[in-house]
Amino acid sequence: MTAASLARPAEPVDRLLSPDELEAALRDIGARRYHNLHPFHRLLHDGQLDKDQVRAWALNRYYYQAMIPVKDATLLARLPDAALRRIWRQRIVDHDGDHEGDGGIERWLKLAEGVGFDRDYVLSTTGILSATRFSVEAYVHFVGERSLLEAIASSLTEMFSPTIISERVSGMLKNYDFITRETLSYFDKRLTQAPRDADFALDYVKRHATTPELQAQALAALRFKCSVLWTQLDALYFAYVAPGMIPPDAWRPGEGLRAGAGA
Repeated sequence: MTAASLARPAEPVDRLLSPDELEAALRDIGARRYHNLHPFHRLLHDGQLDKDQVRAWALNRYYYQAMIPVKDATLLARLPDAALRRIWRQRIVDHDGDHEGDGGIERWLKLAEGVGFDRDYVLSTTGILSATRFSVEAYVHFVGERSLLEAIASSLTEMFSPTIISERVSGMLKNYDFITRETLSYFDKRLTQAPRDADFALDYVKRHATTPELQAQALAALRFKCSVLWTQLDALYFAYVAPGMIPPDAWRPGEGLRAGAGA
């Protein structure tokens, strides 16, 4: 069984939706399933986590960020049209940067360092939860193995990201004295990058999902991606909020920190 086969089968759409109806159905998935609704995120944004719990989030989320350009390169290699490739490759540049020290991955490393981690420890990914690794890699496999329509539709969680970014930045700056604007600089560019990328992907899906079956596949792909994000927070919650649930191979408070980082 491949990782992509873990996605639930598409629920049938009983008639062809208009482009506007399809968009409304996609947005409804986000309203009900996007991970801003997860209890872990509510705790994070409301200042209810301690420093080590925030560290666990930053460490595990790094793996997702680091694999996004891998996912996008997988999709890029499948695009048959040069114009589409030129548009999609910007996503890789956004995360990898144009040069050393640039890009979204670098800014996430700065976030992880800002909460106390040693850079090399974060890069090693040795402390991430197995569930983090499994869910992120399932997403990469999904994009490589499903249709282009499904692969592109799965990226549409970016339609909902400006809301969670605004909540996250304002909440964390307000509630955690160890968080600074510089620590959260990753999110500054995402406020413009994510809507740009979402607009392109949404237009692609609305133009190419031309049958009830294809529309059902696009909707299922977005539900799958929401589950990928939700599952990562499930893992964080049960490992670091529920007492005594940290798996034996995962990061434990005090490990991998810079000298003098402390609690």
